[in-house]
Order: sequence, then C-alpha cells, then structure tokens
Amino acid sequence: MGRTFVCSLVLLCFLIPLTVADWNILNQKTHNGLKISLKNYCESWRMNVELHNIRDFQVVPEECTEYITKYVKSTQYKVDSERTTEECLVYLSTSCNLKKDGKDAWIFDIDDTLLSTIPFYKNNLGKKINVTALEEWMSKGKAPALDYSLRFFNEIKSRGIQIILISGRREHLRSATIDNLVNVGYHGWTGLILRDPTNELVSVAEYKSQVRKYLTSKGYRIWGVLGDQFSSIAGNTGGIRAFKLPNPMYYVA
Repeated sequence: MGRTFVCSLVLLCFLIPLTVADWNILNQKTHNGLKISLKNYCESWRMNVELHNIRDFQVVPEECTEYITKYVKSTQYKVDSERTTEECLVYLSTSCNLKKDGKDAWIFDIDDTLLSTIPFYKNNLGKKINVTALEEWMSKGKAPALDYSLRFFNEIKSRGIQIILISGRREHLRSATIDNLVNVGYHGWTGLILRDPTNELVSVAEYKSQVRKYLTSKGYRIWGVLGDQFSSIAGNTGGIRAFKLPNPMYYVA
C-alpha cells in the first residue's frame, strides 16, 4: 500500500508540470474550437507581427523563442526575404520611369535590411533589448551581409540610381557602420543618414519620414524604400512604393 502510494505520488509529480505546460499552449484552442499546436501558435504570432497586427511587443514570447530562432536561420526566411527583393526588381523594371539625371533614388534601412543582427539576437530573443549591449556589438562591425539585399543593392547601383541609407543607428556608430558595410561588400551609396541628438527624441517612424520629406525637397525622386520595420516605411512616403523584409525578432516604433 505504501509503495503504491509513493509510486502514485511520483507519477503525479511528473504529470502536474506536463499538464500545466500542456494547458498553457498545447491545449489551446481558437474561438472556433480548433486545437492548435505550439508550432501553430508561434507561426500565427510571427505572421501577425509581419502583418502589423501585433505591435509594440518588447520581447518574443518565451515559448516561441526556439521557433523564431529556427525560422531566421532557415531556408524559408531566406526565401521569404529574397522574394521581397525580387518584387522590388519587378516594380523597378515595370513601374519606374527613371530620369537618369542623378535624382532617381532608392532608400535602404541598414539593420536586418543590409546587415544581419541575427548573430546578436540569437542569444537575446525573449529578453528586452539592451541598447548598450547591442551598440557595443554594432561597434565591432561584425554584422554579416544579407546576400539577397547585397545583390539588389548592386543592381540598383548598376542602374544609376542614387542609394541613400537611413538608419536608426546613432551618429557615434558612423565609422563602425561604414567599415562594416564596406567590409561585407556594400559601397557606392550617395548618403548615410544616422540619428543625432536633434532627432533622438522623436519616434523612428517620424524621424525617417522627416528625412524622406527633406530629400524630396532637395529634388530627389524616391522610387522605393526597403526596410525590415514598419517604422522604416510608415509616415510620409510621398506615394512611393515601400517593401518590407521579414523580421519577427524585435519591434521598432
């Protein structure tokens, strides 16, 4: 009797945490009663981030960090991203009447548009962004190029379009950013605009919108914008076409 009770107690100790964990995610159902798996849950979360239905999140949900890490290191992530740059080229080839007078322009973001921060975030998903640690990592200039973006960058350049980089990085990272870009193959841009103390208090979306407005006032015809955050393509676009690369790792307002 005593042994039976002890065995039952041990078994119960194993089952309770499994039951609780199972209730948290694996036994969840939609409002229509559809049972969903952890993969379903995390894929739905990622998709709604990309659709901009989920906004202002500070961290990737803890239960989805492994899934998101696998995604950004997967072939699917590369296929999704490359499809974006291919659509940029289709648009550029079919809908843009380039004047070729030195005023045709295309705008790129930098982080997770031209350079990858996956090496930093793969160990920091599920944690609030530590800006000091992130900037220290950026200052080392070790971010790898995103191959599909590098190919598109070079194609843009070959067509005589002025390339302007607008980043949320701060001005003190200018030298490290230039070195990093050049070392992985990016060169020949017209302008590199970073945040300085005069615009650090406004949102990234407003800051980038103001820069685009300024460039337009200087006579640039901005044909397109490529970024990984909605804040890179939101606000005053002047009717230009904006393209967004996938990025479920973090959110920048």
